[in-house]
Amino acid sequence: MSTPSKSLSTVYDPRSVEKRIYAMWENGGYFQPRADIGKGAYSIVMPPPNVTGVLHLGHALDSTLQDIAIRYRRLAGYSTLWVPGTDHAGIATQARVEQSLKQEEGKTRHDLGRENFVERVWTWKQEYGGTITQQIRALGASCDWSRERFTMDPGLSKAVREVFVTLYEEGLIYRGNRIINWCPRCSTALSDIEVEHEEEKGILFHVRYPLVDGSGALTIATTRPETMFADVAVAVHPADERYQAYIGKELRLPLSERTIPVIADEYVDPEFGTGCLKITPAHDPNDFEVGARHGLPMLQCINSDGKLTDLAGAFAGLSREEARLAVANALAEQGFLVEREEHDHAVGHCERCGTVVEPFLSDQWFVKMEALAQPALERARAGELTFVPGRFGRIFEQWLENVRDWCISRQLWWGHRIPAWYCDECGAITVSRDDVTCCSTCQSTRVRQDEDVLDTWFSSALWPFSTMGWPDNTADLERFYPTSTLVTGYDILFFWVARMVFMGVHFTGTMPFQTVVLHGLVRDAKGQKMSKSKGNGVDPMDVIEKYGADALRFTLATNTSPGNDQRFVWEKVEGSRNFINKIWNASRFVLMNLGDDFAPQALRVLELDLADQWILDRLQATIAEVSEHLNVYDFGEAARAMYDFAWDDFCDWYIEFAKIGLYGEDEQRKRSVQNVLYTVLTQLLTLLHPYIPFVTEEIWQALPKTSGALVAAQWPEPSTNWENADAVRKMSLVMDAIRAVRNVRAELQLAPSKSVSMRIECDTDRDKALFEQVRDMIQRFCHADDLVITVGGTAPVQSATQVVTGARIHIPLAGLIDMDAERERLRKEEKRLVSEVERLEKKLANAGFIAKAPADVVAAEREKLADYAAKLVAVRDRITSVAE
Repeated sequence: MSTPSKSLSTVYDPRSVEKRIYAMWENGGYFQPRADIGKGAYSIVMPPPNVTGVLHLGHALDSTLQDIAIRYRRLAGYSTLWVPGTDHAGIATQARVEQSLKQEEGKTRHDLGRENFVERVWTWKQEYGGTITQQIRALGASCDWSRERFTMDPGLSKAVREVFVTLYEEGLIYRGNRIINWCPRCSTALSDIEVEHEEEKGILFHVRYPLVDGSGALTIATTRPETMFADVAVAVHPADERYQAYIGKELRLPLSERTIPVIADEYVDPEFGTGCLKITPAHDPNDFEVGARHGLPMLQCINSDGKLTDLAGAFAGLSREEARLAVANALAEQGFLVEREEHDHAVGHCERCGTVVEPFLSDQWFVKMEALAQPALERARAGELTFVPGRFGRIFEQWLENVRDWCISRQLWWGHRIPAWYCDECGAITVSRDDVTCCSTCQSTRVRQDEDVLDTWFSSALWPFSTMGWPDNTADLERFYPTSTLVTGYDILFFWVARMVFMGVHFTGTMPFQTVVLHGLVRDAKGQKMSKSKGNGVDPMDVIEKYGADALRFTLATNTSPGNDQRFVWEKVEGSRNFINKIWNASRFVLMNLGDDFAPQALRVLELDLADQWILDRLQATIAEVSEHLNVYDFGEAARAMYDFAWDDFCDWYIEFAKIGLYGEDEQRKRSVQNVLYTVLTQLLTLLHPYIPFVTEEIWQALPKTSGALVAAQWPEPSTNWENADAVRKMSLVMDAIRAVRNVRAELQLAPSKSVSMRIECDTDRDKALFEQVRDMIQRFCHADDLVITVGGTAPVQSATQVVTGARIHIPLAGLIDMDAERERLRKEEKRLVSEVERLEKKLANAGFIAKAPADVVAAEREKLADYAAKLVAVRDRITSVAE
């Protein structure tokens, strides 16, 4: 039995709808996987936002695209799982709590001690850590919150220890002295993604290094003269003829008593600077590699606090910035500084505090990457991983081909503490899955755990399988892993995606996901990256408050193109809001014209008129097109297809045609139109639901139907029974004619209610027959009291003419308009058609276009050219006629 329909308010108010609808979904368990798997399992894990974070437009885009993918598969019959969660974000969270502690109590973490401080962070996390997940709910994300994960949950912590210990036992984790990114202010190592590079104006200092034998000097160019106290060599390219005679000689280090050798290494770029490179292994990652190849010492002249060490002599204790100027001045005074040259270069800054990052030689824990990367690379090349867009596959492979060992230790208190214990008796290191109370070598109880924690990316690299319960063999792991799709920004392809891939391959034997969908950044209206410093950021919650979540979602989804950045423009949000209102108003019209006694019935082909057949053909074609685009994650094109059908075909055209049957005397015809309206609206709502879920669900709940929510409905399938090329062809004639006459009315400022006479002058008898079949519709919607259809003939004198495919439409203007204005209109139309003809002729004369474009595209462009050319001839004929 059908439930009675309810009316919709005159205006859609998202604020009164969204929270109520979301609570209905979540409380109803609609986001949890269905027991009946239907087509199989489809799973996504949410890229975990920082627990410190709030929703920004990048998150909003990320969540929207994931939600579209998951809602589509849910409607299509898959057992879907979208796992949400947050990242503990070691350095960011610790910094936030330390700042709060200082402001509120005037204390540092050291005042509290490690254990108490970590407890304080957990308290902060419980109180404030759910902000972003609540905001993601506000966006409409249909993830299974009963499975929400946190990177420091007990289960995920167990996975982290298992991976660390296993890699250590396999010899793939080691402790070593290597160059890392170091923040002197935060006093910790940083991952590459925690370093933001900014172009800065600097100075390239050209410095003379005298030869010990007094035969001359070599000049090097450096932006950092303050590091010269840790120089251990000067390198030249072995093939650089300018310096062949100097290789092996000794140089005197300016401002120092040390001497250093001249070495040859292919790393040196002969074109940069002077072609001579100072080698400072402890303060430059590339120099470190050169130094390792040549067995050079690793001297440090900058401390962890960013100040110069005693190695710098009189400059010890100065900051890097102070020392740079002081050293340069001293070099100038002693005759070693040749010149200062302005030089723009990228400088790395800590993303948290903005401090310039220091390349720093330090004892840290590292993962050997080559052994992990190679199997992942082979699996990727074998086609086990698909990238959307495909160009990122090659970029991904290039990164795996050139990996460096990964520094995984951080000098923080908040995070997964490294499961390594040092024995104070024998110095042995014990690495264990469980807490250690005694040394595994000498059994001494004088053991202490490593003070460092693991890089946040270490735990998030395990996210696809740790969230499913690994290392335990859980039902979710069996059913939903490997996951189906990963949706994320291209900017973390290396930092996160690649690490998940090699961890997944190594520990589960499979790729952690089948498809990686990479989207771009959301930039401001001018194309600039949004940032707090520029003040050009947009808070998604402000957009939701003003326009509703659906408007924000539809804007982000329609503007996206795989792998490309998009610009956020407020006018586009307004456009999305207008589209939602259009759907709302169309739905109100349908509901008001169904009546409380309406019960959906199967459509009967014999009862369908031309407009019915046309809209059903367009509907099935749209279903097929949208499904095709969503299957390959082309979210923007799927949205465009739905928009065009909903706005143009259904709202602007079919509803107008439907009024004839709805308001007529034929009850059977009225019922048929009602069923078509209901069929089209319900299937359109289902298509739109992944994009604008709130408004579509609210409308769905108002429709007369058996039961259930739209979120759990069935995705429509295109029906070949609705294909009707003849109806499409005829309706194209009708709509072209109506548009043509409406254009004339608009240009001549004729009231829609004013009747006109029309003459359609067809090119062929076939065209005339087609127009005769749709005569009644054209006459009704053009408000023509007289319509004559002919083949050929002479155009009426003093009439407005519109050229359509296969015919010319003439409207006698006697007593209607100023003929001078009509001549001006025709001249403008002639100019437009000339422009179109020239554009297409130029395009088709382009050999590159003809060679590269598909044959059907070229054919279509040639058809357009022929059509425009024919229209141009007709317009010019009419200009001549009017002139007479």
